Amino acid sequence: MTTELTHFIGGKHVQGTSGRYSDVFNPATGEVQAKCPLASAEEVRAAVENAMAAQPAWAAQNPQRRARVMMEFVRLLHRDMDKLAEALSREHGKTIPDAKGDVQRGLEVAEYCIGAPQMLKGEYTESAGPGIDMYSMRQPLGVAAGITPFNFPAMIPMWKFCPALVCGNAFILKPSERDPSVPLMLAELLIEAGLPEGVLNVINGDKVAVDAILDDPDIGGIGFVGSTPIAQYVYSRGTASGKRVQCFGGAKNHMIVMPDADMDQVVDALVGSAYGAAGERCMAVSVAVPVGDDTADRMIDKLAPRVESLKIGPYTAGNDVDFGPLVTREAHNRVKGLIDSGVEQGAKLVVDGRDFKMQGYEDGNFIGGCLFDNVTTDMEIYKQEIFGPVLSTVRASSYEEAIGMAIDHEYGNGTAIFTRDGDTARDFAARINIGMVGINVPIPVPLAYHTFGGWKKSVFGDLNQHGPDAFRFYTRTKTVTARWPSGVKEGADFSIPVME
Repeated sequence: MTTELTHFIGGKHVQGTSGRYSDVFNPATGEVQAKCPLASAEEVRAAVENAMAAQPAWAAQNPQRRARVMMEFVRLLHRDMDKLAEALSREHGKTIPDAKGDVQRGLEVAEYCIGAPQMLKGEYTESAGPGIDMYSMRQPLGVAAGITPFNFPAMIPMWKFCPALVCGNAFILKPSERDPSVPLMLAELLIEAGLPEGVLNVINGDKVAVDAILDDPDIGGIGFVGSTPIAQYVYSRGTASGKRVQCFGGAKNHMIVMPDADMDQVVDALVGSAYGAAGERCMAVSVAVPVGDDTADRMIDKLAPRVESLKIGPYTAGNDVDFGPLVTREAHNRVKGLIDSGVEQGAKLVVDGRDFKMQGYEDGNFIGGCLFDNVTTDMEIYKQEIFGPVLSTVRASSYEEAIGMAIDHEYGNGTAIFTRDGDTARDFAARINIGMVGINVPIPVPLAYHTFGGWKKSVFGDLNQHGPDAFRFYTRTKTVTARWPSGVKEGADFSIPVME
């Protein structure tokens, strides 16, 4: 039976009225399991008007009260962890442990937002001039919006709406139409946690809804995560309409392997980071760069049998599965096409997972783990973000050649180096032009109290996600200069004010 999903507006589930729907598939079977409504511009506008009506009273609550809603939301996330993870896996395809990690990483940002009273403090200068005090305050934008991707349907929405809400904004969330159920469930939990109705509205949709958000005059800020071409589009169109916009795009994350690295540790790191979640992570390591042929040979010898033995299957198989299917048949075909191009362009496909079939799930979107060697920097599999269970090995003759590859690539989301040498690690961290760096850590995703963000074509905008930057992004600073009557002199002053 196919379920018809909804929008979530004014604290309630609302049926779509556009007459347009998108199929939500079970990635393991290829079957349609739900229909997602695709909002019209008029439906988006109705959600914005609802948010505008609810926002002033929410902003008027003091930060402690808003933080207490986040505190209760965290408790409810723990309570419903299993339920959320099962719904997430059912639509995305990732394993249950990975789905719980998705929820947990969002939950940690909600925990950080409990500290909003501290983060929202302004500055104060007594006696900036004779009888003059000066102070600043952080105030919400009003209505903000988030446009979030399919690969983290719990984490990234929470990275967006938790800081926005606790700052006093109302929020319009447009999640991916490929796996929209968990964002709707999160909205329900926030109402249960005490968030006033209308402060968070969830609008499902496609480009029609995205453009309506970008053009709406009453939305003050937008956060986006997705591919680089769409990130550029959202940033350009959103800023052109006067909005504050932060957009996070694609990635091609290099892991440099020095000759002195612990090869067992290297292989464990590569297997987990390259193939976890079927490679559908913007922080996945997709390029291994061993320095020297001996290092590369040792790495491939240890890595190939590990990739061949990866356990692939549906999330219902529980802990016996390393990763599941890709999210859609289109994603499957795109990844397979890029693997084919790597073979055609001369790379050595050491482990070929293209023909993997899961018994009983022949129509699922499964691809086995693929491992390339002798990849060169002019190949499409090196240049493009594959977003699948594919690891490319690019051999480097020296450390300088290896670091140069990461420096020269157009993407700058994450990178890592594995070495026992502190001087090399410090040099790498200092020189690399990439936003998130791991030293013997393959997926250097910062914790919630630091900020997440790449460089180069992986990001558009000045402020990162979560951490202190989130509070800066979702608020505006107002500075007040105050003089009271006892210090006011008679007569007008026509020169520019100066502090004597």
